[in-house]
Amino acid sequence: MVNELVSVVAANDGFRPVLLLEVELSRPLPAVSAVDPTTGEAHKRVFTLVRLHTHPLGVAWLEIGEHGLAPDEFASQVWAHFQGRITEHLRQDDLPEVGELGPDGLPTMAAPPCTRDRRLVLEDAPFVSVVIPTRDRPELIRTCLASLSALDYPDYEVLVVDNAPSSDATKVAVTEMTTIFPRARYLREDRPGASWARNRGLREARGEIVAFTDDDVTVDRYWLAQLVKGFGMADDVGCVTGNVLPRELATPAQVWLEERGGFRRGFERRIYDMGENRSGHPLYPFSAMMFGSGNNMAFRASVLRAIEGFDPALDPAGPALGGEDLAAFFEVVVRGHRLVYEPAAFVNHLHRRDYEGLRRQMYGWGVGFSAFLTRSLIRHPQLIPNFTVKLPYGLFVLLRGRMPYSQSVVDHLDGLLPVAQTRALRRVESAGYWHGTLAYMRSRQRVRRLIGRYGGLSVA
Repeated sequence: MVNELVSVVAANDGFRPVLLLEVELSRPLPAVSAVDPTTGEAHKRVFTLVRLHTHPLGVAWLEIGEHGLAPDEFASQVWAHFQGRITEHLRQDDLPEVGELGPDGLPTMAAPPCTRDRRLVLEDAPFVSVVIPTRDRPELIRTCLASLSALDYPDYEVLVVDNAPSSDATKVAVTEMTTIFPRARYLREDRPGASWARNRGLREARGEIVAFTDDDVTVDRYWLAQLVKGFGMADDVGCVTGNVLPRELATPAQVWLEERGGFRRGFERRIYDMGENRSGHPLYPFSAMMFGSGNNMAFRASVLRAIEGFDPALDPAGPALGGEDLAAFFEVVVRGHRLVYEPAAFVNHLHRRDYEGLRRQMYGWGVGFSAFLTRSLIRHPQLIPNFTVKLPYGLFVLLRGRMPYSQSVVDHLDGLLPVAQTRALRRVESAGYWHGTLAYMRSRQRVRRLIGRYGGLSVA
């Protein structure tokens, strides 16, 4: 199977959009054209999601020659990147190992063992509520709902929470979609901010598991089944997060973000807690960025209600510019539950397309992380000694202007954007760290004003 996501022509001289492909290795491999047939734009690289028996093995940036990639050339590059993972996967499925990947793909069977756990989940699937906050982006919500309607999952509802809308366009879009997707339901929340919208969705949710994504996301067919599967990976799992891949790589800003690491957390399943599954990261458990991202997360409804949902003082629409997802992950772990990162539960996210949007995002990440830290120490003063020990490393991170979850920065990032802009992005993220504490205090005042105007909102 090949799924091509549309590329948009970039205006920058010398820049070429990156083609996005999804390939299933148990089927014949595709020929990759060097020219996008819809735009006539030439491609130099292809960002490839590689799956085997529907299970994602990973992603790779593959080079496209001026004449494209023939299936055997495509197979050779994929084999070079994924030989070890392919061999291990075939071994676990009791299939014969291979010495190479050919253009005809790899051996398979009708029901590979690697899909057994997912089949068992679907046979006894719990009812799940999916919550999507949105504001004044009806076309995006249509696309998001269309992807949710194609989920391979038997029993779920979708709650679209229209957040302080300026018109009824979103309501009209959702109402129209319900004629072909009756699982969708429209809600309205007048308090501005995604945290308020998510909490409203949580209050209305009927599922024992509540999953969250955003309107600028499309979900994989197996997304919900893989998230639910994550709750069975260990005892007392309160939260499962998933992988986030790009929906397009059409501009320098989008490619810069993705090559820097984007929202991805890798393709290895991980379990986090305060016991034997503690990460070796020097800031753990304050390094909540490693746990996942707010556009791909699910909670046991009882656990999320017990931690009072999402803190609106960390709302992206307020001075803190975000961090409500990090705080929820952190609360789950420090209160004694487990959090599972399940890479096979993935979505595709529409990254910011221009430099200014990227700059705002980098600054917001810095402010939001610092605001989250401030909030966590206020709520859990018993953790202050633990944090103080970790503070020297924290200051080192701040001074370097790089988020702790960034594993590496690709050498040629400076070539995607002007050097001055790249350096400015690093400075602005670092500046955000220093502003987070004050921003959180201002945001708490904003929350009090909103409660005074609209009243409180319980998530129970």
